[in-house]
Amino acid sequence: MDCFFYEMKTTSDIPILFATRIIRLFCYGFLSVILAFYLAESGLSVARIGLLFTATLIGDAAISLWLTTSADRWGRRKTLITGALLMMGAGLGFILTRNYILLIIAAVIGVISPSGNEIGPFLSVEQASLSQLVPDEKRTGYFAWYNLVGSFATATGALLGGRLAQSLQSIGWTAFESYRVVLLGYAVGGLILLILFLTLSRKVEVAVRPEATKRALGLHRSRKVVLKLSSLFALDAFAGGLIVQSMFAYWFHVSFGVKEGTIGIIFFWANILAGISALLAVGIAKRIGLINTMVFTHIPSNILLMLVPWMPTLPLAVAVLLLRFSISQMDVPTRQSYTMAVVDPDERSAASGVTSIARSVGAALSPILTGLFFGIPALLSAPFVLSGSLKIVYDLLLFREFRLVKPPEEKQN
Repeated sequence: MDCFFYEMKTTSDIPILFATRIIRLFCYGFLSVILAFYLAESGLSVARIGLLFTATLIGDAAISLWLTTSADRWGRRKTLITGALLMMGAGLGFILTRNYILLIIAAVIGVISPSGNEIGPFLSVEQASLSQLVPDEKRTGYFAWYNLVGSFATATGALLGGRLAQSLQSIGWTAFESYRVVLLGYAVGGLILLILFLTLSRKVEVAVRPEATKRALGLHRSRKVVLKLSSLFALDAFAGGLIVQSMFAYWFHVSFGVKEGTIGIIFFWANILAGISALLAVGIAKRIGLINTMVFTHIPSNILLMLVPWMPTLPLAVAVLLLRFSISQMDVPTRQSYTMAVVDPDERSAASGVTSIARSVGAALSPILTGLFFGIPALLSAPFVLSGSLKIVYDLLLFREFRLVKPPEEKQN
């Protein structure tokens, strides 16, 4: 750990990248708890909210594909700055209109997170930059800390977003007005990101191969590996998109009548546990490898996810949810590190972008199904069961395809 903080001091870019991760994930968590409620207060049905979330994720996938596959050549700093501007625009767009068509346009063009998780080009470019700034054997550790601070930030954002909305309502504000304050905070977060990204040095940029190198989606040598990983990650994300955090919050509200502030507390602790689980994954990965860690920790997590809707009381449902989150993120830093490890340096932004976009596309297709399920009381548990089942299929396929493809640090052992 001392070595980690020492290396953080050797270049200002690493602390900046960690700071932007914290601010961004705080904003995502801050918004996710109230976003579905805000749209419902705007007069949208559950089905239309699901459709809007799908449009949000589709738009993110398209814009991120364009930005991340060009980032290593166009410039990583420019890409991050563009993403910050899109985040600001989305927040302001949602504040300024209640028209459904205009909300769809803002969702498609801008960067807004209905899940509390990463969205936009930021993650891909930041991961590529971090991989360039740290040695191979320490990459997974940095990614674990990167995910830990992000989870803590999401947790804090979810807690404060829910509490702020509830507090404003307690002093006489309408629910709609209180939710708009949270959206304004989201837009301000985009402005802060813009300022921080402007301070990055040229160390985050990468030397690009000559243009004669044949590329597709910014990839050359690693194209087949990345496309295979992307197809599997898309399946996992489709399953995860069936129960994004905003819809999870809505389920707690419908099933148990839980208020916004309490939901914020639940997801505060859920994200804290998720962040800790990401950090614990480092030691496990050193012993059994990145792929084994991804698979063997993910399957139990998905079984717990399927059990949540069958719990008869709120305390039991929360307990199973928190137990699930305590192991749910062990696959995240290992997955990110593995992707960066098996591609060339000048493919990293593109590889992370393509795999992230595959996840975005997969996730974009499922919230509309959840909206339909939630519209039928008898099917409230269906998204949980379907999500967990598909995630287990993903785990088994990933193990079969990649258990023999080792990253550099494991080939040395």
